[in-house]
Amino acid sequence: MANATKKAPRSKPTKPSAATSRKSAKPRATRNQVQVISSKVVHSAPVFQVTSDEVIEPSGVQVRRDIIRHPGSVVVLALDESKKMPSVLLIRQYRYAADQDLWELPAGRIDPGEDALNGAKRELAEETGYSAREWKLALYYYASPGFLDETMSVFAARDLRKGKATPEEDEFITSKFVPLDQAVQWVMSGKLRDGKAISGVLWAAQKFHISGNGKSVKRK
Repeated sequence: MANATKKAPRSKPTKPSAATSRKSAKPRATRNQVQVISSKVVHSAPVFQVTSDEVIEPSGVQVRRDIIRHPGSVVVLALDESKKMPSVLLIRQYRYAADQDLWELPAGRIDPGEDALNGAKRELAEETGYSAREWKLALYYYASPGFLDETMSVFAARDLRKGKATPEEDEFITSKFVPLDQAVQWVMSGKLRDGKAISGVLWAAQKFHISGNGKSVKRK
């Protein structure tokens, strides 16, 4: 499975290694003392797999866990700091699961054999045409750890250079720079509904001292 062999960003925390024991029906303890009694793939899709696992968790309880296995995703918080109020590059596209167009940050899954940073650079170029000279891992989190092992690596990209976008055939994307104070207002009003975009915008707001009402806050 792809996510068992992914090269992780340097700040990635230790993840329970249940995935490494899916080839065996025998219980094996991981660092977190999870015992995988049995595991089977019940669904395979181009992007992910679903496994049904019988496990003994650290609490001692034996349970069945149905988990979506995903190789991990990268997210790009592209910042234009040429003006007094920085702007963030947002994209808009239709999402079938949400049945609506959503404002998001450029993002995508990590390809086989690719590390997170190179994946972030690729996704930014493909979806928007932009490249950046400065990259920093800003956030790393689990999208929905109750049933999904997908991780999100959010990179801040600065000193941008414009180029030509090359989206995939099924991607119909528009992009625009939104002033950071306005993007914060979109979060607070509910106009910005995508989780990874909300996380990235609020991280940027903290960095540039933008309050919840979209106004700059002076440092103390």
